[in-house]
Amino acid sequence: MSYDELCRVEIPKVMEISKVVHEGKNQKSFFFRHYLGCKPGQFVMVWIPGLDEKPMAVSYLSKNEFAFTSNAIGRFTDSLDKLRKGDKVGIRGPYGNCFSTKINACVVGGGVGMASVSTLIDVLTNPVIINGARNKEYLIYLKRYKNKNMLVTTDDGSFGRKGFITDALDELLQNKKNKIKVVYTCGPEIMMKKVFDICQRHKVECEASLERYMACGFGICGKCMINDKILCVDGPIFNSKQLSKLSEFGNTARLKSGKNVTIKEYHAAH
Repeated sequence: MSYDELCRVEIPKVMEISKVVHEGKNQKSFFFRHYLGCKPGQFVMVWIPGLDEKPMAVSYLSKNEFAFTSNAIGRFTDSLDKLRKGDKVGIRGPYGNCFSTKINACVVGGGVGMASVSTLIDVLTNPVIINGARNKEYLIYLKRYKNKNMLVTTDDGSFGRKGFITDALDELLQNKKNKIKVVYTCGPEIMMKKVFDICQRHKVECEASLERYMACGFGICGKCMINDKILCVDGPIFNSKQLSKLSEFGNTARLKSGKNVTIKEYHAAH
């Protein structure tokens, strides 16, 4: 099947926003009253007519409703930020693979990365949650998970524990009484690489939700490659064995033009 044929099959469904929830600074969740057959860690492609289409992790999921959480950091997400209840966008998906759901788990979310692990938290049995951000303004889902076993960190100490999320994880895994067997994570890739390294050192399984520039969502355009993997099809979730073979993980990524740059340059361009 050609690319054009696939695109005709994968036509976005126009949906009306039923609710908008402010989560943190420049971060909002957009809800839709619609059934979405989605598993934890999968994403949808969100289309704003006349502008662009971008991948968004499904951050809330129930029988007849779903939502994604957006961080306003660029032209597309700034336009999303202006949308209100009753406005419409195009949705297609879900796409990608999903997290496993194992016991004795710790979930590590950095900033808006919490959106990619939130539906996982909802189905896990008593996970330990480490929720971190640069400061209190950027923390999300504090009320949502107030009754969960959640440790909160901020870089500046404005809320919760002062310090990096990775330091909290390292201390947690050092305490063998916690019996953590698997760590699930999403956030800035430099942070996730440190999470993975900590897990390797403590011999704990790790699953990470990665992010790359994405155009189609179903493996045709090839723009979201990481090493020899197509992120939208082979990922976005990768386990320890896979991560250990991805030399680009935590180091480089491709811009929209296809140029391979450092992770810092990639995120600066986004």
